[in-house]
Amino acid sequence: MPKCGPVVGRDSEIREVTDTLVSTGASARTLLLVGGAGTGKTAVLEQARRTVVGQGARVLRLRCHDGAAAPGAAALADGVHQVLTKVHDRWSPARTGAVRRTRLRNSGRGGELTLLSTLGEVIGDAARHLPFALMIDDVERMPSPTASALGLLLRVFRPVGVPMVLAGRPAHPGDEGVRQLTVAADRLLELPPLRPADVEALVVRRLGRPVEPALVTALVRALGPMAGTPEAVLSVLDSMAERGDFLELDGHVCLTEPEQALRLTTDVARLSRLCWPAGPPGAAALDAAAAVARNLEHAEIRLDDLHLLKPGGPRRAGLVDRTLTPLVADGILTVDEDRRIAFAVPALAAALRALPTRHAVSSLHALITRSLTDRLGAETAGGGCPRLADHVAAAGAELDDALAVDVLLAAARADARSDWSRSVRAYSSALRRLPPHDRRTPGVLRESAELSLRHADHPGALALGEPLFACLAAPSAEQDREGPGYTAAVPGRDGLVHVAGVWALAALHEHRLPPCGVDVDAGPRGGAAVEYAPAVAGFGALVGPYGLGPVTPRPGTEARRGPATAGPRPGSGPLPSAAELRLLAGAAGSRAGLSDVLPPGADGVRTLDLLRNATAYADLAGALACVLGDRYPGAGSSTAGLYHAMVSAYLRGDWDRALASARRIEARSRTRGIAAGPAQAARALTADIHCARGELGYARAWLELVPGAVTHPLVAWARLGVRYWSGQVEEAMEEALDEVRRARRSGLLSGIEKVLVRYLSFALLEAVPRAMERALDELEALDEEVGSPMTREAVLLGRGVVRRDVDSALAALQAVRRRGDAYLELLCHLGLAEIGDDSERWLAKATRGAQALGIGRATRTSLGHMTRRRTLVLPRVRPARDELSEKDIELTTMVSRGATNRQIAARLVWSEKTVERRLTRLFQRTGCRSRVELAAAWLDGSLARRDLVPDGVRGAAGGSFPGPCPGPGTPASRR
Repeated sequence: MPKCGPVVGRDSEIREVTDTLVSTGASARTLLLVGGAGTGKTAVLEQARRTVVGQGARVLRLRCHDGAAAPGAAALADGVHQVLTKVHDRWSPARTGAVRRTRLRNSGRGGELTLLSTLGEVIGDAARHLPFALMIDDVERMPSPTASALGLLLRVFRPVGVPMVLAGRPAHPGDEGVRQLTVAADRLLELPPLRPADVEALVVRRLGRPVEPALVTALVRALGPMAGTPEAVLSVLDSMAERGDFLELDGHVCLTEPEQALRLTTDVARLSRLCWPAGPPGAAALDAAAAVARNLEHAEIRLDDLHLLKPGGPRRAGLVDRTLTPLVADGILTVDEDRRIAFAVPALAAALRALPTRHAVSSLHALITRSLTDRLGAETAGGGCPRLADHVAAAGAELDDALAVDVLLAAARADARSDWSRSVRAYSSALRRLPPHDRRTPGVLRESAELSLRHADHPGALALGEPLFACLAAPSAEQDREGPGYTAAVPGRDGLVHVAGVWALAALHEHRLPPCGVDVDAGPRGGAAVEYAPAVAGFGALVGPYGLGPVTPRPGTEARRGPATAGPRPGSGPLPSAAELRLLAGAAGSRAGLSDVLPPGADGVRTLDLLRNATAYADLAGALACVLGDRYPGAGSSTAGLYHAMVSAYLRGDWDRALASARRIEARSRTRGIAAGPAQAARALTADIHCARGELGYARAWLELVPGAVTHPLVAWARLGVRYWSGQVEEAMEEALDEVRRARRSGLLSGIEKVLVRYLSFALLEAVPRAMERALDELEALDEEVGSPMTREAVLLGRGVVRRDVDSALAALQAVRRRGDAYLELLCHLGLAEIGDDSERWLAKATRGAQALGIGRATRTSLGHMTRRRTLVLPRVRPARDELSEKDIELTTMVSRGATNRQIAARLVWSEKTVERRLTRLFQRTGCRSRVELAAAWLDGSLARRDLVPDGVRGAAGGSFPGPCPGPGTPASRR
């Protein structure tokens, strides 16, 4: 991020304005600063003025457009008179008197030149005795006669030695006064839009905390051509803050609203000033603009649609000429080569939609639909003009269901290849109008599900749940006729089992809990859903192995599940077969029973190895890609896809990117309008990254979000690390073994090796040989049962550390490097440093690896223990962000002395809100939960022993803190 001055992104412009204001004598010149509304002209002028005044110069403001005098030279004379009253010397009365007399003697039109000549002379004379510069803002607000008089003054009667800076909007056609000022200026300086990096810097400054890149990207897209306008950026941020659309995670601000919901402020005055360059619109024009924004929200409108409206509807003269034409002329609306109408700034459209309007919205969409269906018929109109489907959806109850469904289905089938997303929307609109017992409903569900599955549109497939289970639970027409005992098959009904599988797969991708249809105890509808969709149970079995919920099935589901219905043939499409579902669920367990579902030969071995690696990290998307291969349509933009990217970044050691993915997943799970559940595995992995980096406050916060009922080795692994480095040594070790036992009973074996390796490393730090032997025995038994590359690596590493077998440890390191796991590679280096002959080399590699990952005091303490045991020299590597800043230390000192937030704010010249925010971040970095704990950690030297305080800083006792040594998170036996 670039270095920013007080005004973000305007350093060069401020320098140029400053240079103009300090120019004197014959070098004095005139500068016109030009920029649109909200570009920061006034901020640039004010910053330059403060800079110049700080250097001892004098800057006076000339105001000649807000007085009571008539526009023209007289108004300019009033402004000059006010300036002269601020230049106090013995000739001041003579100058003001000369201006007054000249104005009285030459009050006619022909006397303006004499008056302007006198103004130029007296201003120049005043500047010779007491040098100053003149600054004029908002020149576009000047009446044209006044601007013309000022332009004539600058061209003909310019005061000698008086620099001037003017600022205003660009001149519009017919604005003769501003045009003359443009001609009279020596230099025209136009404010360019902010660069993307400057926009991010502005957002960070306004929010006071780092922000997620996704937030800046969404904001830039929502503002479109106004993305580089500072006031527009601030307007969107203010609007988001008012509605509570921000979420802070790890000290970063994330967005919890869909991008299309970002809007400018709804303050009409501010909105008009920003977006209407020709001046604020009237009430009727603003009302019409709000109606246009609502009409364009759900459907694409073209000018041809409006010209072809049937008689009685809004005609061209009323709608196009009076409403659309002015908006297009102002640049608010755009019309492309296909005559499509759209708002240039999506955030403006969202703000207008929030304003009230007296115009009916759905009626216009109904008129556009009828204008085509009355002439062509419903199916022909829908097939020939697929975009008509959006108009039907927006018309709502204005159209009959029979007509609407015919148009929607024809449009969806015609648009399936050219614009699949619009086709999915059309199917969804049709399903909302079709009754569950309609004969067309199963076919529509099947077509929509296939389209969503083919294009990895998991949110679209997930939205089919309600109509799907309503259709499954609804009695058919034949059942109504024959009675409750009638069970004849209904055409198309068997295909709903396949739709249920698509829905369940989409639910897994969005990490919903659990994807087992509906509650089996929810009455007849729930029972029918389970009876007619037994294939969902196969997907429900994946919930536990991928950390999405309990492992064991809910009681009673097996008893109420009906006979299996034939689904798609194995390998016939992107939906996993029954055998592949067995493989996906069983890969987390032992190798027994998987031979019949594995591909033959080496392909099967490689698939199982990749699959076990994915299940160890609860990576559903990675597991599906392993099993389905080229048939896998992809994870799309689903939660599973985001988590797959997070795991990939974690394994290659790009932990900052992994944390960014985790924040996106968590913000997505709390976003209104997006049906995505939380990713528990992502929370556990994020907690472990923070724990490894020594940020225990953040680690605890993430781990507390994981429900206690989630039993997965990845969660147990994170809990073990957080508890241990929080000082709960015995509890951490005991709970880890309990969680291992629970995972084994549940059949979750993939990932247990990670927990046992961590248990072994902590036993090594605690110098408990029996615990180390026990961990190795568990690892060897696990490898016998599972036999995966990861368990083999863990056994080799365990044998190397416990039995001091260097060859085994080297073999483990080579295997880990081939597979790619930066953190486990660091543990291998640590093990070799402990047992190897070339300890200094391995210790140096471990130190470099720890630095690359941003490892904090946890591994640093481990390295320190090894160096002291083996009398080695530890390289001094410490990330700069681990140390507290000078302000943090001053804040900690005042807290330890019992100062209140108000007293701290007064001492440090902060607001009380800033004090609260800095304290919260301090608690998270130090792992303290209260002011009392922070004060205690400061007074007893714990913060210094944890390398959080720079060397040489004096503590409360008056002496310098000792050098690095184990802190309170270090095991008791090592303190």
